Amino acid sequence: MASTILTIGLLPFFEGLFKIITPIRLIELANPNQPLLNRLLTEAPGTYHHSIIVGNLAEAAVEAVGGDSLLARVGAYYHDVGKCKRPYFFIENQMGMEENPHDRIAPGLSTLVITAHVKDGVEMAREARLPEPVIDFIREHHGTTVVSYFFWRASEDERGGAPAAEDDYRYEGPRPHSKETAIVMLADSTEAAVRSLGRPVPARIEQVVKTIIKERLNDHQLDGCDLTFKDLDTVAGSFVRVLSGIFHPRIEYPAAFGRKTLLTGDRKQFPAGADEDRDEEAR
Repeated sequence: MASTILTIGLLPFFEGLFKIITPIRLIELANPNQPLLNRLLTEAPGTYHHSIIVGNLAEAAVEAVGGDSLLARVGAYYHDVGKCKRPYFFIENQMGMEENPHDRIAPGLSTLVITAHVKDGVEMAREARLPEPVIDFIREHHGTTVVSYFFWRASEDERGGAPAAEDDYRYEGPRPHSKETAIVMLADSTEAAVRSLGRPVPARIEQVVKTIIKERLNDHQLDGCDLTFKDLDTVAGSFVRVLSGIFHPRIEYPAAFGRKTLLTGDRKQFPAGADEDRDEEAR
């Protein structure tokens, strides 16, 4: 008992002295009551929900390729924490807003605002004294990719004039240096792309996942990590499995239940006196 108490008591000291991170510390950081996560939940709820799904994707994929799945999950929770600075400039937090703020500014300025969330996140993480392995996820989860939507907008706006320079619409990086940060990058892009699908059936999800992995590979974003082609295939299969479970189809219920309702192809008779219960269930 004395050894256990001594070990737990000295663990934070040794973590700080030798710049290491233990599973106990990671479990603490995954607590939703952590100040940064709580701030993300209250100020940018759409981003928080996105981060939770990215964490599920990353944990499953990293475990499948033999990496540190707990580190990947925690890193995914914090990867977009910089969006707390300007939450309404990100589409997932624009719930109920009549106008997108990007509609009133130039694509170049929009790109600066969007890419700034990486730097803001690193600063917030250091102020909160997060471990460097977790900060790496914030710094590397976009690598040097292009902010494609605003690059497309700039290209459309400048037709007939000077073409938009692609380098002006890239994140500063760096590119992922570990399999965990690389998989979080892929999970981040995949979740956002699949969510935009009108009908996310497994076949379409698989097509989107493989397209994104191929694009990141061709853009040399994965050059600095030790993922093999076999690993990428395993990652793709894991993503498809998890996303198919998240976006599974549901039965479409009628707006109001009558005495007889069509359920799963058969007409079922509700018991007498159950009108109040049916109304409450419909609500």
